Amino acid sequence: MHDHSHSHDHAHPHSHSHVHPHGHSHAHPHGHSHLHGHNAHGASQWQTPHLPEGEEAAPPSPEAQDMDLVERAFFDGFTSAPDPTSFLRLSGIPFEASDKEGARMVLLRVEQNQSTDLGSVTPTLGGEAFSYHPLPAKMISRRQGLSFVYSAGRETHSLSFEEARALKPF
Repeated sequence: MHDHSHSHDHAHPHSHSHVHPHGHSHAHPHGHSHLHGHNAHGASQWQTPHLPEGEEAAPPSPEAQDMDLVERAFFDGFTSAPDPTSFLRLSGIPFEASDKEGARMVLLRVEQNQSTDLGSVTPTLGGEAFSYHPLPAKMISRRQGLSFVYSAGRETHSLSFEEARALKPF
């Protein structure tokens, strides 16, 4: 998942910055609001791997752009769901599925975690030591992780939300 708190600045004669979670709107003292979320006004930047010179990455499909929002909604809803089994069914996560080779896989658990990055480490010249720098509050980032652990007999597989939803029910 992506970081879900961010800072943003507005192009106005006065300068100010706010930190808000994604996925909601908020009023500003200067009389307008901004929708937040990855697809509120289309993506301004998508991270792509480095490609050979002259090649450009294809923009993500609208479905891919929305998947992170769906995953966030699952993360938030699953933690408070009174019936996790029904919540999984409604979300399209199969309890029994086939892997790519057709072998049976069964869902063991859903793993959720949250992390907060509070500092950075920089190696010194030569790599023998490092310097540590605590991050200022506006640079602290929060992330959420979500995975679905399936057993395929003697081995387990940790799948992303999108991978689990793409499984074919057994």
